[in-house]
Amino acid sequence: MEGTQAEPSFLSGRAGLVAGVILAGATAVVVGFEIHALALIPFAALVVFWAFYHLDSLLLAVVAITPLSVVLKESDFNVGLSLPAEVMLAGLTLFAFIRFLHQGRLPWPILNQALTQVILLQLGWMAFTILFSEMPLVSFKAVLSRVWFIIPMYFMLGTAMEQPWVRKLIFPFYAFSLGIAAIWTLSVHSQYGFSKETSTWVMFPFYKEHTMYGMALAFVYPWSIGALWRSQSLVWRFIHLGLFLLLTVALVFSYTRAAWLSLVAAGAVYLVFAWRISARQLLLIALVAASSLWLTQDQWMRIFTKNDTVSSDNFSEHIQSASNISSDASNLERLNRWASALRMWQDRPHVGWGLGTYQFQYAPFQKSSQLTFISTNGGGMGNAHSEYIGPLAELGWPGLVWVVLLITMIFRTGVGAYRRLAPGTDRSLVLVALLGQVTYWVHGLLNNFLDLDKGAVLVWMSAALIAWAGRSGAGIRG
Repeated sequence: MEGTQAEPSFLSGRAGLVAGVILAGATAVVVGFEIHALALIPFAALVVFWAFYHLDSLLLAVVAITPLSVVLKESDFNVGLSLPAEVMLAGLTLFAFIRFLHQGRLPWPILNQALTQVILLQLGWMAFTILFSEMPLVSFKAVLSRVWFIIPMYFMLGTAMEQPWVRKLIFPFYAFSLGIAAIWTLSVHSQYGFSKETSTWVMFPFYKEHTMYGMALAFVYPWSIGALWRSQSLVWRFIHLGLFLLLTVALVFSYTRAAWLSLVAAGAVYLVFAWRISARQLLLIALVAASSLWLTQDQWMRIFTKNDTVSSDNFSEHIQSASNISSDASNLERLNRWASALRMWQDRPHVGWGLGTYQFQYAPFQKSSQLTFISTNGGGMGNAHSEYIGPLAELGWPGLVWVVLLITMIFRTGVGAYRRLAPGTDRSLVLVALLGQVTYWVHGLLNNFLDLDKGAVLVWMSAALIAWAGRSGAGIRG
């Protein structure tokens, strides 16, 4: 996977002519005989040609396509494929494997990084636990999907990051496409008076539900702020102002409390960078905050248990409901899912139940006293709603350890690179990548999306940027 530029000789000359004739013939068959299954051949051929001739731009195209891809559920396969993004990601992974067999080269600069090694070891543990999974086929499919997210968006895009134009375009490509999805969502939502009840599904078919949509909005929001204030022409300033206002309105009407909370956390982290708070000072602040919370835990618990404000169209009440663990069904159902996950972990503490199996196995671990009116025994209503507790149930205690190590290495690499980089474009990109990661992992306390392209593309493409900066920070000038 070393080097992302194409070798034009592969499909040039006679080979290119033959390929063109085959493509034209396949298209004629599709049209003449109405064989709809073959309709993907021209599209697939285009992607193959694109990969050989300019892989960098194809990777960026996948980033741009992701927010506008739609999910199709395949009941026999037990997965939902996001089209066309996820199919393209799988194809790029296959392309990378074939190219490795042909060239025998690996991206050693990336592989030598501690962040990459943690990612590979985490994948290795996921693959190992397939042997002990309650549903091996489901776990195999789940691991395979992780691979086709990580190979293109971390390894291949990480190599493409050597090109400055690639680094500059990854966030705007996702953000402007997300803006299109936001316009669609707000248009549909307006037909229902922007009510909270309808906010959970109006972003379909681009996003399955509002928490995933809110996660994506929060992730790119720091970039939109930075894009608005950087030096640029008046025309681009108005364009970025329009995008910023659109994302702001979309965030408000997503009614996603976790996304709002994650942006508060990202703002706090930004202040750490802006005020140049040292690691020692940050540790002291964290210790004081933790001690204060410990000493006042009884008071906080009384507040939580006495709060009976439920989520509603009133934004003030909706925010207050975030701490309601006595009557808010959404909060209580999360507690039920977490409690079930912890019982699953206690039953299989070392290797878990297998990646992707939680939603099919948690029902017997529910307690009747913790059920809500939205509880279900079926496997179609989501997972453990946590990037931390979910891996604990599915992968055992090592699953949680690998998540913590992954987060640690992302921020260790990013902060180190930020400090080494000279002020400029690349340094600003590293900062917004880190802030985006903050929004994701704070949101991950309450939801998890790494098994879906909408979240995985954001996390791994920004991790690729951070990894590039970690390799190149000492010698780059913005």
